[in-house]
Amino acid sequence: MTLSIRNQLPGTVTAITRGEAMATVKVRLDGGQEITAAITLEAVNDLGLTRDSAVRALVKSTEIALSASPVEGLSIRNRLPGTVTAVASGPAMTSVKVSVDGGELTAAITTDAATELGLGTGSAVVALIKSTEVSLATA
Repeated sequence: MTLSIRNQLPGTVTAITRGEAMATVKVRLDGGQEITAAITLEAVNDLGLTRDSAVRALVKSTEIALSASPVEGLSIRNRLPGTVTAVASGPAMTSVKVSVDGGELTAAITTDAATELGLGTGSAVVALIKSTEVSLATA
């Protein structure tokens, strides 16, 4: 299967916490960071996920927010530090490539936000991703 989602980070399931309809799945990315996905129990079962399952964490570029400094006091669990490797600005939207340990992410943010953050090649950023916006695929 070919996907249009550019952000596909390989990793291994480290924990699954099951609720009535949803589950949180913690994944240790190949770069060593941890990311949490909130997915349905049906998806956990359909994918056959268990501890040590190999997966890919998938995130649409429009679901990644960027911060120019570490952020505290947010409910967003997934905070991946990285370095900007490329910026492509348009009149309304800007595509920002971010190198993180073990891979690369692309964030689509407004050009106003990119300008306010002063983003350029070499800028240190933190990629912020809500756990409900992380999908999982078996590797």
